[in-house]
Amino acid sequence: MKKKKSAIIIGAGLAGSLWAVYLSKAGYKVTIYERRSDIRLAEISAGKSINLALSSRGWKALETVSVDKEIRKIAIPMYGRVMHDLEGGLTYQPYGKEGEAIYSVSRGGVNARMMDIAESCGEVKILYNHECVGAETEKGIVYLKKKKSNQTFSDQADVIFAADGAFSAVRYNAFQKLDRFNFSQRFIEDGYREILLPARKDGGYQLDKNSLHIWPRGRFMMIALPNEDGSFTCTLFMPYDGGLNSFNNLKTKNSVEEFFKITFPDFYEIMPNIADEWENHPLSSLGIMRSYPWHNGKVALLGDAAHATVPFYGQGMNASFEDCTVLHELMLRHNENWVKVFEDYTKYRKADGDALQDLSLHNYYEMRDFVSDPMFLLQKKIEAKFSKLHPDKWTPLYSMVTFSHIKYSDAYNKGMLQDKIMKEVMDSVDNIESNWDSQEVIEKILDRI
Repeated sequence: MKKKKSAIIIGAGLAGSLWAVYLSKAGYKVTIYERRSDIRLAEISAGKSINLALSSRGWKALETVSVDKEIRKIAIPMYGRVMHDLEGGLTYQPYGKEGEAIYSVSRGGVNARMMDIAESCGEVKILYNHECVGAETEKGIVYLKKKKSNQTFSDQADVIFAADGAFSAVRYNAFQKLDRFNFSQRFIEDGYREILLPARKDGGYQLDKNSLHIWPRGRFMMIALPNEDGSFTCTLFMPYDGGLNSFNNLKTKNSVEEFFKITFPDFYEIMPNIADEWENHPLSSLGIMRSYPWHNGKVALLGDAAHATVPFYGQGMNASFEDCTVLHELMLRHNENWVKVFEDYTKYRKADGDALQDLSLHNYYEMRDFVSDPMFLLQKKIEAKFSKLHPDKWTPLYSMVTFSHIKYSDAYNKGMLQDKIMKEVMDSVDNIESNWDSQEVIEKILDRI
């Protein structure tokens, strides 16, 4: 009797639970070891972690294994972003073409659904409170500890996937001990704190439900994404240190209240008890993890374990899901020859992981510094018009990243070139604020492409 194909996944998070579905459908017996207890047994409340924005790359990965319909049940479309200025004035920017949207989802909600789907789709078993303490990558062996009893044991499989997040135990305990394995981590100077804006008393939304809300304030910003229950998960991104507008300056209820009154007055109006809620969610750091190669022997890194990024392009989950798409395509191409699959996976995806991290930082500066800048808004208006006239010649960077499957690295390179062209054109046209809609602008762009 032929031995059943086997796989081990470390981490039952978003990437791990989705990849288990892929492997199960390909005929693998899958064991997932998860360090935490089962999140489905605890109440998953909005605001416990950054809400996620699901877009085209993520949907493609879900659609490939026919689990997208379940996730759509808990996804809220956001067709554009609404900027809130200091006076409470609002400016709306659509995200893409008419009807295009990104989708607000709860991390915990999606994770719980994916676990349910994984366990129901074949031979998938999730074991909780099991911590990975080591691995032998060439032999396909992992060493684990049962957290409740401290008992240690090993397990072995044909292939192993480390989907255990930015602080991956597999990467730390095995990969980072390998010769010529490269790893770096960089924490940016900003942290984040979450605030749950409750629904109105009648259960309705206090802000427009189908938009991502941004309060850009130069060196820092706050965003808000809708939840199913009428609430919004709001996230304040700000430096730890550096004067009045820093987390370390907000140590008392009075300082928090004054900060919101002055800095986010329209938000304070709808949440005057912000100072009382301030400590309900911890202050957390933001980091970028880079590694190479993403595989060794029978083990591969997946999702944040390979390429953790900051959340400012809303692509962390989408990139992790796209890892599943890429691995699946390579499985088919190489007829499950895992040596070739892993070699091509590292070769194909590494540049995209790096590019996404660069894109994420680029979009942070754009969101906090530029979305309220009249010249930036004008540039976006010109781009949108030119893209509509010449869709074969120009796709805005945001659309390439969010509404296409163009490689992140190609999107980044093309986007930086387009930005350079657009700035040169705007500088070369007299009175661009009045003449932006002229044929002269169109011809100058065409000349530079």
